[in-house]
Amino acid sequence: MSKVFLLGANKEIDRAKQVVEVNQIIQMEGYSYHRYVVYDITKNQWGITYKLINLTTKDFHTAEIIRPLKEKFGIGFYYDSENPQFMDGFEVAILLQEAQTKAKEEADEEEKERIRVEEVKVIGRKRFAEIFPENAQAVIVAKLKQDESDSQTDYFASSTQRTVILGFSTHKRDIFSEMRKHASNFEKTAYLAEYNEDYEHREKYSMGAGYYLGESKYHGWIIEKCPVYKRESTIEEFAYTAGNEDNIHINKTDKTPPTPPTDENGTGKANCTLVEYSAKAVAVFGDTKSIKDELRAMGGRFNSRLTFNGQRLAGWIFSKSQEQRLAYYFGLD
Repeated sequence: MSKVFLLGANKEIDRAKQVVEVNQIIQMEGYSYHRYVVYDITKNQWGITYKLINLTTKDFHTAEIIRPLKEKFGIGFYYDSENPQFMDGFEVAILLQEAQTKAKEEADEEEKERIRVEEVKVIGRKRFAEIFPENAQAVIVAKLKQDESDSQTDYFASSTQRTVILGFSTHKRDIFSEMRKHASNFEKTAYLAEYNEDYEHREKYSMGAGYYLGESKYHGWIIEKCPVYKRESTIEEFAYTAGNEDNIHINKTDKTPPTPPTDENGTGKANCTLVEYSAKAVAVFGDTKSIKDELRAMGGRFNSRLTFNGQRLAGWIFSKSQEQRLAYYFGLD
């Protein structure tokens, strides 16, 4: 049970066999190249665990496998079997005390940060809930990405430095025109409001970054949609972001229903017809050129080959859930 096989090194290691002593100095190879001292050794049914202190950072670490330096292969902890080095026991005791003090200070700082974050979230939950429309199916956000890649090791990654809430969507479809519309809500992403095919990324595949609008997923600002599956979970997801009011840049017109368009007679229909297209969809036909952006923002999808009264017509198709909002928009309720 205590034996493991290192495939790369082609060697079996018995973890029940002790290879170094307390106060002995070992080193990390192939990664940080730091030196450590063994301050304690414990045993259980799985084998031996060596408790270490980093001589440079004074951080605690553990190791289950330590190999001879003369058999070096890959990243890992190694000891010099031919010229072993040891620290004085008194020096190790002082080092242990310093490491414990450092660990406690870091734990105290982590607790303070946890409390601070929770206080921000309390504010953010309330603020986000107040602006979160009941019919929202997605949150449109801007994210500032920082490149964390390491080209030397072929490691590619990024971290999000800031998230800004730009608006909400009544559907979950990824539509770049909708993302561009919301880009102008925030000065840092306003440049993304203009059409640029190079900024449209479609990476909905395994290990892909999904649909996003921006120069790169590794650096700079990108815009993407975050689907809403459970209202409470989404509020919690954006609680910390919304805790800082400067992270909310929503166009104020998004908070109120659109003004119904009117024709020259003031009838409120603007030469458009709203019909029930199927059991799950409604459609809008007519002169929609002047209001196409509003229809798209409400979740509409233009289709030039719809059928109405037995004829092929161009129009906009919507989910049935949007019928009431469209009726208000066209002044029909």
